[in-house]
Amino acid sequence: MATNVEATSEEIDRLKVGDIAPGLAQLARTLAATLDGKDGATAKANAGRELRAVLETLRKIAPAAVETDRVDELAKKRRDGRLRARRA
Repeated sequence: MATNVEATSEEIDRLKVGDIAPGLAQLARTLAATLDGKDGATAKANAGRELRAVLETLRKIAPAAVETDRVDELAKKRRDGRLRARRA
């Protein structure tokens, strides 16, 4: 099972927001470390609430993911093949 820091870092990497908002990304990691630490329940509850809010903000500013399916991949191959044929 991953720690909160590991899971938070993976999400930041997946969202590609580390370079866009480095301060918020670091804040998220710090809050996650608080959750993994030995602080009391109140501190963890507060950190968890704040972490959720920071991650929500990071998700909003994340660049849109480009999703491709098999049809898109085939269309790209067809276009690439036509370009090569024109060059020949």
